Amino acid sequence: MPKPIGVDESEIAFGEIAAAEERAAQVGRAVLRDLLSLLRPGQWPKNVLAVSIPLLDLRVWNFASLLHVAWAVVAFTVASSIVYVVNDLADRNRDRAHPTKRHRAIASGRTSVPEVLLLLVLLFGLLVGVLSLEPVSSCWPIGAYLLLTTCYSAALKHVPLVDVFVVALGFGLRMMQGYLAVRVEVSGWLLTCVFLLCLLFILGKRRQELSATAGAHRPALRGYTIPFTDQLMLLSAVLAVGSYLLYVRTEAPLGRYALAAAVLTAPLALFGLFRYLQMVLVQNGGENPVRMLLRDPALVINSLLMVAVSGGFLLISHFRPST
Repeated sequence: MPKPIGVDESEIAFGEIAAAEERAAQVGRAVLRDLLSLLRPGQWPKNVLAVSIPLLDLRVWNFASLLHVAWAVVAFTVASSIVYVVNDLADRNRDRAHPTKRHRAIASGRTSVPEVLLLLVLLFGLLVGVLSLEPVSSCWPIGAYLLLTTCYSAALKHVPLVDVFVVALGFGLRMMQGYLAVRVEVSGWLLTCVFLLCLLFILGKRRQELSATAGAHRPALRGYTIPFTDQLMLLSAVLAVGSYLLYVRTEAPLGRYALAAAVLTAPLALFGLFRYLQMVLVQNGGENPVRMLLRDPALVINSLLMVAVSGGFLLISHFRPST
């Protein structure tokens, strides 16, 4: 290629080097972005919510408890990220047949298997380091979660009904880790309520997958139909409301305000469930429950009202306990 008039060869070489460095930087950023997407940062709020549930009891609020809860959130976030990466690696061939999952980093081929294995080594090292900060006896929910999800990835995710129960149990283990972090007794009805809500959201996701792929993508979907899934969702919603009200009346740290809290929060809880069911059953949503809950204006406003009312009762009962 002829040299442009008035341009020094060193300037041309410098420009070519700068362009090459910029291309390399863009490739590096793309690789990092794809690796980060494997960790599902959009799903991390689930760990914060599930692990932090025991903090509903204001009596456990102190610096040490908050620090232990923060540790539990970080530990479960790293553990769940490992599970997401392993699942994407194991399902990469099946994901290529899915209308949206085929765009994932591993399924699309943007991230190679050696890169994924290196990422897993780093994540396992990070998890070991985080777990070493607490006694082994406080880490059993994370160990159970990793064992459960390993069985899920190997076989259980192909068994209808068992697949959704295993995923929901994973959130129960998150909550158990939170209770161990603050060292208080587990609330049975609240644990049941959280399990049922998670079951509802997972069933909603399965329903959306049935609608989008007719069950071709996930073998376990052959054991579901849309009408059957609808019935399971309704049953889970009813039981979730019932267990929530039992928690408020019998176990919540509300004292003499428990009845008033149940009466005032029940309509908000019902509206939230009704709106979610409307979005799944009528609008065919449900693929990403976290995104639905955070982006739907009606659900966001209802959640804020629920937090305000519930928080108000918790504060009143804490500072003005029954005599």
